[in-house]
Amino acid sequence: MPLVGRPAPDFEMESTKNLETLKEKVKLADYRGKWLVLFFYPLDFTFVCPTEITALSDRAEEFKNLDAEILGVSTDSVYSHRAWINTPRDQNGLGDLNYPLASDITKEVSRQYDVLIEEKGIALRGLFIIDPEGILRYQVVHDLDVGRSVDETLRVLEALQTGSLCPANWKPGQKTL
Repeated sequence: MPLVGRPAPDFEMESTKNLETLKEKVKLADYRGKWLVLFFYPLDFTFVCPTEITALSDRAEEFKNLDAEILGVSTDSVYSHRAWINTPRDQNGLGDLNYPLASDITKEVSRQYDVLIEEKGIALRGLFIIDPEGILRYQVVHDLDVGRSVDETLRVLEALQTGSLCPANWKPGQKTL
């Protein structure tokens, strides 16, 4: 069943919002009034995942300028997330991140967003844009082997924020329909 156009599935997960204590949970309600770019990735300490996570982190300010927050999710524990964040980028780590990672260790949130590969216990690469009222406005889900485009995510976010009809290949600053 498509999720777009419906209220985003609610969630509450442990996160790295407080990297020291790992005691600060994140929930959908925390993002009310802002746009949320919620993305799922398969596993910590893998090959494609850090390229996406660090690319989003490097451009987090652009999302903030669009009144959007970013939240990354995998089925790993917050302890694994912390270890990966504390590992330098040149050693296959993430280094400092400009947004939190959440732990869907129960796999419930991945199931609700229909990205869980049940037999592997990991999530597909799913990216969701949720509007300030909590309505899911965009979703893209694809295979484990291909990373997502930060440019395209920003383009879609800006298109959604116009509130207008945006033709194929529309770019920010161009006329809408």
